[in-house]
Amino acid sequence: MKNTKQTILVTGGAGYIGSHTIIELLQNPSYNVISLDNFSNSSAQTYERIERITGQKVTYTNTDLCDASALQQFFESNPDISGIIHFAAFKSVPDSVADPLLYYRNNIVSLINLLDSAGTHHISKIIFSSSCSTYGNIKKLPVTEETPFQKAESPYAYTKVVGERILGDYISSCNDAKAISLRYFNPVGAHKSGLIGEDQINPPTNLVPLITQTAIGKRKSFTVFGSDYNTRDGSCIRDYVHVSDIANAHVLALQHLEKSQKSYDVFNLGTGNGVSVLEAIDAFKKVSGITPNHVIGGRREGDVEAIYSDCSKVKKILNWEARYNLEEMMGSAWKWQQWLDKEQK
Repeated sequence: MKNTKQTILVTGGAGYIGSHTIIELLQNPSYNVISLDNFSNSSAQTYERIERITGQKVTYTNTDLCDASALQQFFESNPDISGIIHFAAFKSVPDSVADPLLYYRNNIVSLINLLDSAGTHHISKIIFSSSCSTYGNIKKLPVTEETPFQKAESPYAYTKVVGERILGDYISSCNDAKAISLRYFNPVGAHKSGLIGEDQINPPTNLVPLITQTAIGKRKSFTVFGSDYNTRDGSCIRDYVHVSDIANAHVLALQHLEKSQKSYDVFNLGTGNGVSVLEAIDAFKKVSGITPNHVIGGRREGDVEAIYSDCSKVKKILNWEARYNLEEMMGSAWKWQQWLDKEQK
């Protein structure tokens, strides 16, 4: 019997969102998965953990998307790929402020190389990992997909603005390709098994791993950046959404491309609820019984004051909505941190 499964390439598959998306794909009978990663901020052990969860071995290669020649060779060796989910990018706002050229080179050059290979090998479905940081500091909340972009507050954010433009222009030049950009708000949490979570090699700059690492004793404290924003408690407001919910949206987006009449579209992925940094810390305290040590510092360059999503479009078109509440997100992140701490001892 002919194998009717589609082979989907997941770039950055050993990373945080990529690994959770591979799990969603492998648990769907319609897909095979092949992944590539250069492990600049992740570990090949992640693929072993995925196998423990799904019972399926992940085929992957160590390939740098900025190496155009190596990428072309990869596609020549894997001619059955029919779709791409592109995660591989650097994502730290403060790191991008400190080293902007690194971010422009890695995030933009890698996308151009990937699209060049996709065109050469006639790959017709592309999902792009974008970000709510594209919106900048907006005046009217919540944001919809039609909210005009304001000034990008960091080089990282600007790479996503440029990435969306590059992808849209590429799709406009093609006769047979379709793409979706998914603008994530703030991914947090971990897989329900506790075996997969946010485990980057470089020091984290996102709030939740800072909270859990402090609570477990890996770090003495962390800093809350800013106490004088025009918000209800002075700290930044974000829309935290569970990583498994975001992963699920990628499968729905792939399925949508099969029947969509639009060649290119964008969707926000969030809960629609704005949560302050201090409220997020309090939610962790409720589920863990631990108040992680933290200090209040000044504002951090590149941060926006407040942002949360209007999710009506993605609910209407992809039939997607977030399933996990904030305490469930924090509980899963804490479960993962405890498992990882035991694993590393």
